[in-house]
Amino acid sequence: MELTETQKKRLRSRAHTLNPVVLVGQHGLKPTVLEEITSALDYHQLIKVKLSVGDRDLRDEMVEQIIQYSQALLIQRVGNVAVLYRRNTDRPDVLKEPVL
Repeated sequence: MELTETQKKRLRSRAHTLNPVVLVGQHGLKPTVLEEITSALDYHQLIKVKLSVGDRDLRDEMVEQIIQYSQALLIQRVGNVAVLYRRNTDRPDVLKEPVL
């Protein structure tokens, strides 16, 4: 699924007030962390993940692994925080909900 720039902008604005749902620490990506990210995406559709690990290259690699495993889209990455989106057809779409 590909999003337009307008849709990405709307998701970035919605994510601005969110707190990170999953924190990846010094032990890195374990299968349980990847499952937690997947279940958080199933429920929330739009989440923040905080990566408190090593250098930029390692964070980029971890974000890529998360995206491949969860089949999510990277909306934005600022420093240690990545914003991910994956549509869940069983729940109301966060793209279509009015912004409060």
